[in-house]
Amino acid sequence: MTVALDTGTAVARRLRDGMAGGVLSFPLTSFHDDGSLDPEGVRAHVAECVAAGPGALFPACGTGEFFSLDEDEYRTVVSLAVREADGRLPVVAGVGYGWAQALRFARIAEEAGADALLVLPHYLVAAPQEGLVRQLERIAAGTRLPLIAYQRGQVAFTADSLRRIAALPTVIGLKDGHSDLDRLQRLTLAAPEGFLFFNGAATAEIQAGAYAAVGVPAYSSAVHAFAPEIATAYFTALGAGDDKTRERLLREFYVPFVELRDRAPGYAVSLVKAAARLRGRRVGPVRAPLTDPAPGDLADLETLLTAGLDLVGAAL
Repeated sequence: MTVALDTGTAVARRLRDGMAGGVLSFPLTSFHDDGSLDPEGVRAHVAECVAAGPGALFPACGTGEFFSLDEDEYRTVVSLAVREADGRLPVVAGVGYGWAQALRFARIAEEAGADALLVLPHYLVAAPQEGLVRQLERIAAGTRLPLIAYQRGQVAFTADSLRRIAALPTVIGLKDGHSDLDRLQRLTLAAPEGFLFFNGAATAEIQAGAYAAVGVPAYSSAVHAFAPEIATAYFTALGAGDDKTRERLLREFYVPFVELRDRAPGYAVSLVKAAARLRGRRVGPVRAPLTDPAPGDLADLETLLTAGLDLVGAAL
């Protein structure tokens, strides 16, 4: 138990330090046109993400289509991320479904050398608070890796449940995707000192200022996967209190991107992949049940991406 506690403390420290200097990067998973995994595409894309200087790397999570990967593919994706990170930044791999299946992925991530795990919302069913806590307890009991819980969809912790999971020696943080700032403020006040919180809202930059106001400045950035220049410019402006730059990026890029994202289910991932392809990244298509953007939406994406890059002095 002492070893697990020491490991969790060390990883939490590395994540906290990384969050202070960059966004949290969620790489895409590369597929060939026939839907098979493209390991070289994965490696190249992760290398590009690492080179752009994020605070941490989160492979095989929602943006990385964890839900579409079998166990062998997952092993490849996480192993390549660990290799490319090469100890320069923390690697937090996604796990999910029920606790039994989550532990199968957790063991693979351990063997691959991941530093921690992001526990994605469980599959399908709603559950009471007691069940949500027991899910984390089961996973924590079966892996030595530190855990970050992810509340989104059917998972939403109360302050009492947060206290219980935060008391587990290897649970080091919470990623929030609900954007309920009243609830989130209650959770931050209930958490022990040093517990990590992350803004995991879709296109998190839109709400980054509001999250920071309740003590949660760190956030994940899907935009970092295809336009790290824009993501970095926004992160820098937010940290420096440069509201003029931040609001211009929101008005002229992020808000139109969200409006485009909302045109069809699944665009939170497939638009990101399409944007990466527009920049020559070897990421391939999304896997079903996701679909690639319609031609008209793709054209609008290219126009918006070109304009967004121009705002920060970059080119498509």
